[in-house]
Amino acid sequence: MGTLAGHLVPGSALALLGLWHIINTVQAYHLKGPKHFRSCFWHSLTSPFSKLAYMELVLIISFSIFSIVMQVLDYPLFSFAFKLNNYEHATMFLHLMIYAGFTLVTAIMHKSDILFEVSGVLAASVFGQELFLLHCHSADHVGLEGHYHWLMQLIVFVSLVSALSTTKCSSSFPSSLVLSISVVFQGLWFINMGFMLWVPEFVPKGCTIRLGHGGDSDMHGAVMCGTHKAGLRARALANLQFSWILAGIMIFVGCICLFSAKKVTPRVQSIEYERLNSRVAEIPLSVAGFKQVNYP
Repeated sequence: MGTLAGHLVPGSALALLGLWHIINTVQAYHLKGPKHFRSCFWHSLTSPFSKLAYMELVLIISFSIFSIVMQVLDYPLFSFAFKLNNYEHATMFLHLMIYAGFTLVTAIMHKSDILFEVSGVLAASVFGQELFLLHCHSADHVGLEGHYHWLMQLIVFVSLVSALSTTKCSSSFPSSLVLSISVVFQGLWFINMGFMLWVPEFVPKGCTIRLGHGGDSDMHGAVMCGTHKAGLRARALANLQFSWILAGIMIFVGCICLFSAKKVTPRVQSIEYERLNSRVAEIPLSVAGFKQVNYP
C-alpha cells in the first residue's frame, strides 16, 4: 500500500461502501420508523435478477481477493518477496473476506435474521484486526506519517465500538448510522493519507518525502520535516484535515436525512388517522328510534 494508488483504490472502495450504507440506513429508518427499524450489515440491491441482490457481498469478496493477491505479489514490483507489512495488509482483507463470505452464505440460505449476531461479531473482528495490525505495524511509522496513522486508528476504534453496539442493539439507528459514517471516514482518510504522504505537491511546507530503496526496514515514503516547527505545523494541518473531512461527511448525512424525511410521509399522521378511526368505530350508533325510509 506504499503508493498513491495503494491508498486511493481501497480508500475509494471503503468510501463508496460507507455511502451506500448511509443512504440505505437512513431510508430504512424513515420508511420503517423507530419501532420497526432493524440494522443490517449489508444491503441487497433492488433488481429483477435475484443473483444481483447479493452484489454488495460479492464485490467485497472479489475486492478482498484482489487486494490479497496484490499484496502478496508486492504491487507494483510483482514479486514473491516476503514483506511483513504486505502480509499484514493482506491479513486485514482476509478478515474482510471471511465476514463477507459467511454473510453471503447466510443470505443465500435465508438465515440472515437468525445469524445476524454472528455476522456482527465477524464485522467487528474486521475492525478489531485492522486496529490491532495498524497499532502493531511492522513498519513502525514515525513523525508525520505516524500521526496520520494514529488518527486512522481513532476512526477504526469508532468502527469497532459501533459494530459491537449494532450487534448488541440491532434496533439502534444511531449505532448503525455511526458505523456507516466511520466506514466512509476510513475511506476518505485513507485517500487523504495517499495524497498528503505520497504526492510531493501536497507535502506540507518544510517537509519532504524520503523514498526507501527496498527492504522491510526502510520507511518507504516517510515524510521527514526539517525543523520541529515544521513538524508541528504539519501535524496541525493533519488535525484540521481530520475535522474538515468529518464536517463534510456530517453535512452529507444531514442532507440525506432531510431529503429522506421530506420524501416519506410522516408516520405520526398515519397513527393519528388510525386512532381517529378507532374512536369512530367505538361510538355506538343509536338508530333504534329512526324509521327506515325507502325511496322509489
